[in-house]
Amino acid sequence: MHEQVKDYYGKTLQNSEDLQTNACCTDTAMPDYLKAVLSSIHDEVMARYYGCGLIAPQLLKGMRILDLGCGSGRDCYALSALVGEQGYVVGVDMTDEQLHIANQYVDYHTERFGYDQPNVRFVKGYIEKLDQLDLEANSFDIIVSNCVINLSPDKEAVLKHAYRLLKPGGEMYFSDVYSDRRIPPDLISDPVLYGECLSGALYWNDFVNLAKHCGFSDPRLVEDRVLTIDNPEIQSRLAGISFFSATYRLFKLEALEPACEDYGQAVIYKGTIPHSPHQVLLDKHHLIAAGKVFPVCGNTYRMLHDTRFKDHFEFIGNWETHFGIFEGCGTALPFATTSTDQSDGGCC
Repeated sequence: MHEQVKDYYGKTLQNSEDLQTNACCTDTAMPDYLKAVLSSIHDEVMARYYGCGLIAPQLLKGMRILDLGCGSGRDCYALSALVGEQGYVVGVDMTDEQLHIANQYVDYHTERFGYDQPNVRFVKGYIEKLDQLDLEANSFDIIVSNCVINLSPDKEAVLKHAYRLLKPGGEMYFSDVYSDRRIPPDLISDPVLYGECLSGALYWNDFVNLAKHCGFSDPRLVEDRVLTIDNPEIQSRLAGISFFSATYRLFKLEALEPACEDYGQAVIYKGTIPHSPHQVLLDKHHLIAAGKVFPVCGNTYRMLHDTRFKDHFEFIGNWETHFGIFEGCGTALPFATTSTDQSDGGCC
């Protein structure tokens, strides 16, 4: 599978126009400040881009970032501008042709961003075998990946290594393709469907459970969209399977709870995160307005308090009293609340 993917991205694809579907290039609405950053990236690097938008979470200044499956380096160079000269970006990819493009423009972008020395480097390797590379455990603030993990034949290894490499309180923030059901084996073995980021996609519920198994106890969906496969021949082979482009954030925080538990806590966003003066998006269910008391579950409290976000919030409450499942955010009480709510039997 590695060889098929390397051939597809190193030899078959010469630029984004060679893709046969739009699965790998689903760009969402991008804020102006990110468009300005991308306008500084070299044209050849941009032409060999096959990802899902630009993976750039908030508060990147001074961060140390690892990009899994960096390809020609587009996201690495954009992130190198966002972290500033005090930050650092490492890109990992297995494809020689892509890394050749990336390495070719290190000096170009160093000069373009006005840095005295490069703050980005590229490493050849497999994202399932990060332990074989010169990467120190607990050394990265953020790990990103852009429509690449679906191409890996061992997704569990990718997530386990990512957890090991993150600093405590760090996060994995990445976009990928997911399916609404498990992909049949005959489709997984198809090199075109696999290379187009379709047949290697995880069933979304398998992904959630896998992330938890690898230590990321409370995966948070940031945004998602339905993918349209604008290729009738390929669409007919997919047998009704639906695909989605989705961005998740996974925090490395010990002892997060498996559900959203209510301790009577709340936060107030100070409006101080760059480019987000009025509200900040933690995930799809937490758009937090500045200056307003915002009730949160214990896990959300920790995702803001025990991470790089801490200085941008006021925190209300403690852990002294537990009020049960957080209403509207966790699992509903599974038991009948009155004697008339009884089932007549059966498994469900």
